[in-house]
Amino acid sequence: MSTSARLLLPAGNQLSRLLQTSPLLLDTTLDQLRTLITVHETRSALRAARALGREQSSVQKQLDTLNRNFKSLCGEPLVVKQGRGKDVLITPTGEALVELAKETLGDWLDAIHECRRKLGTTLTVGTTRFMLDSLAKAWHHVADDFRRRDVELKVVHIRTKDIWRKLESKEVDIVCGSVVTPAGGGSDFADFDVIEWRRGGLALLTNLPAHRLGDRVGTGELPKLPLVVPGDGLIAEFLRGWFGPDYRNELDIAAEIDEIQYGMSLLRSGLVEGCMIVTSGLGVVAANNELREGSGLRVVELRNDRKPELERLVGVFARKEERAKFPSDHPLNLLWAAFQREVAD
Repeated sequence: MSTSARLLLPAGNQLSRLLQTSPLLLDTTLDQLRTLITVHETRSALRAARALGREQSSVQKQLDTLNRNFKSLCGEPLVVKQGRGKDVLITPTGEALVELAKETLGDWLDAIHECRRKLGTTLTVGTTRFMLDSLAKAWHHVADDFRRRDVELKVVHIRTKDIWRKLESKEVDIVCGSVVTPAGGGSDFADFDVIEWRRGGLALLTNLPAHRLGDRVGTGELPKLPLVVPGDGLIAEFLRGWFGPDYRNELDIAAEIDEIQYGMSLLRSGLVEGCMIVTSGLGVVAANNELREGSGLRVVELRNDRKPELERLVGVFARKEERAKFPSDHPLNLLWAAFQREVAD
């Protein structure tokens, strides 16, 4: 980057400060910056136009305007053509502006979302796959009111490992999911409001014959069994709680999987002999032959006999005391009340 570019684009500077350095940049709109980011990602005005659903001439016109303005300001353009059919070259000034644009556009979008959330015009709910039905039941109580008030409900797929992070970062307002908690009603959710839906334990699905593995096994016996385990998520949290962060070195892991369905298919195939840890609810469904992938597998009860005793809490979670900041008819409170109603029923 040239010396002048470094002076105008210091590391960590906000784009709004840069825009104030010259009237030439006041015409650089959010749309132009979005176009520049897309060109940076696709390395082509044509591919950027396709991604944005525009004519190539429109994208090229915006690039020409940006190039002209920044050549005047910094001594070099942002994007340089390399020849027909070749990717464009992003100059050091262009790279710097793209980073600033991404940061600033992200900040502006976050600020807009926060304003919409406070005004009650949007509500973002994170849910795990198995909690979609619970969300649908609660949604039934508020749907008409939300539609009448033009409240936008955003549903985001969330993984167990991300529940607390997504709430703390305010990426979601409510989470429907399962977390690991001490057995017997205890919990450690000081920073969050919780609606307990239900509590439960775990079970094993296995292709091992009954003479090798009975109908019940304790958590303390897991190191003796060949296991099919997920790389992360709820089950991994249980294993970390029982055997520590290096649980992989404590257990006989026959296979590591990304999804339950693959694990069941793996056991059914006979390529691996062993057990897969699942929630007790899923174990019941499998025992009733309601899972095609689990057909032919036995369900084994997993007793909680290892300290600490842990169980699964299925529930709804929100940031502590946030609901108190809003009136009772705010969408956050209305949906929360709908979840409470479902639990009571």
